[in-house]
Amino acid sequence: MHILIVEDEPKISQLIADYLVQSNYRITQLYDGSDVMQWVTANTPDLILMDLMLPVKDGMTLCKEIRATSNIPIIMVTARVEEIDRLLGLELGADDYICKPFSPREVVARVKTVLRRTQPTANNKAQTSGDLDSPQTVLTLDETKHDVCFHDTQITLTAIEFNLLHLLASEPGRIFSRQQLIDNIYQDHRVVSERTVDSHIKKLRKKLNVVRPGDDPVQSVYSVGYKLVL
Repeated sequence: MHILIVEDEPKISQLIADYLVQSNYRITQLYDGSDVMQWVTANTPDLILMDLMLPVKDGMTLCKEIRATSNIPIIMVTARVEEIDRLLGLELGADDYICKPFSPREVVARVKTVLRRTQPTANNKAQTSGDLDSPQTVLTLDETKHDVCFHDTQITLTAIEFNLLHLLASEPGRIFSRQQLIDNIYQDHRVVSERTVDSHIKKLRKKLNVVRPGDDPVQSVYSVGYKLVL
């Protein structure tokens, strides 16, 4: 698949590109917003990874212009964590956000997640083709039995831990605030502190880490909340 990176800092752009190339993606890099629309119209990439703050034309404007003619998946990269920017970006049509600073591995994971979500037909073919390189099922949850299978290993979770994981897994990559987690998990409207949610998340992470030491699919976003990256 062909990914367009629009990032005005060459070192960051190249670092992202190197990791994506290792995951067998084809990469094109642009360093400002001036030629993006012309290039996208001529080449139609499978996904665009675009910085919010760009010279000449900013990422918000470009996102709106692209969405006027195309449904190409867009992941916006930003150092801004204000809620208004996040909401505005999603309303304009961005498929996901990555907040700076980030790890290159997180970028690769988010790219894979968005592509799986936006191209379900292609992925279904890959999973049923018998190809040894097809993506494996990392996480499955059975609501009726409260069963969780993570990397082919059964995990025993409490009801709260299961509900937290189920909510995060409903939209991989989406950042849920602590209050959103509280509102969805405790529907009896009991008074629950954010520290209680942090405690449950910590226990959930510990159980997942037993299966995959060093792997942290439940990630925290400073001052915002939590997200699931598979």
